[in-house]
Amino acid sequence: SEILSFLAGSVLRGETTLDALLERVRETFAMESVALLERTSDVDPWTRAGSVGPKPVDRPEDADVDMPVGDHMALALSGRVLPAEDRRVLSAFAAQAAVVLDRQRLVGEAEGARRLAEGNRIRTALLAAVSHDLRTPLAAIKAAVTSLRSDDVEWSDEDHAELLEGIENGADRLDHLVGNLLDMSRLQTGTVTPLIREIDLDEVVPMALGGVPEASVVLDIPESLPMVAVDPGLLERAVANIVENAVKYSPDGTRVNVSASSLGARVQVRVVDRGPGVPDEAKERIFEPFQRHGDAPRGAGVGLGLAVARGFVDAMDGTLTAEDTPGGGLTMVLDLTAVPGLAPTGPELPAQVGS
Repeated sequence: SEILSFLAGSVLRGETTLDALLERVRETFAMESVALLERTSDVDPWTRAGSVGPKPVDRPEDADVDMPVGDHMALALSGRVLPAEDRRVLSAFAAQAAVVLDRQRLVGEAEGARRLAEGNRIRTALLAAVSHDLRTPLAAIKAAVTSLRSDDVEWSDEDHAELLEGIENGADRLDHLVGNLLDMSRLQTGTVTPLIREIDLDEVVPMALGGVPEASVVLDIPESLPMVAVDPGLLERAVANIVENAVKYSPDGTRVNVSASSLGARVQVRVVDRGPGVPDEAKERIFEPFQRHGDAPRGAGVGLGLAVARGFVDAMDGTLTAEDTPGGGLTMVLDLTAVPGLAPTGPELPAQVGS
């Protein structure tokens, strides 16, 4: 009775899973296997809703003990025949198993509805992105090309170069946005498969800075750091998105600091800016797709960069968090797994970029 009382309470509180309940049945009655079987009608075949133990049966008639639960569900036990007094206790377990199964299915349906709503939200945001952030650079490119092809105006060399620069910038914006949209699609569908290998940070991080002006970043990656276990391509894309975001929000004349340090079995990369910062209640929201905090600077995009970065870092068993920069600004902390005993040898001289 004490077991059943405890079990009923845990079921009502939603603390017991179907597998845990079936395992409790198996242990309580010293059985080899337990299965919860169900079917939709009297003529349909039985299917297993859940089971524990080796070789669970697929039909009640094949079990040593079967306990009906309503018309189309049964608890089937294999191992020994139970006395009548144990069957009375087993009937209570069977009823609880039906409750737990219903609860799990309701939770699954609710999760499915949540995912559907999230998918609809992302699709709506994607349409907004296509209608503005894709069309804006396309319009600029179109206008510049039309101007260059015009026979009515004699363009100076400076004007010609400026129009070509506008085309190049617009194409770069489109390439960056489409890349982030594709990356987010891969993350949403679970098709990101990291190829983890051991590598030095100074082989990856400098490559990630190609999308920002050289003078906008100060890089400090000591050569004595341990190697890290990462997917170099995913890490480069994550760092690039983080740094580009920091540069966009930094005041004119200030530079973003990118540094790395070893901390036990981890290696941290810190991207420090002096921008407006983010309040504590918004520090997690900035990693959600299509989120931009405050007054976004021109060209800030649709708010996918940090979401993609965190998704890639999570896929490599790392973490990406946001902290306040002392004195004002935001610091992104990228935490990665260090490779034990694989620190490169050589003098600890920081590599300086843009200094």
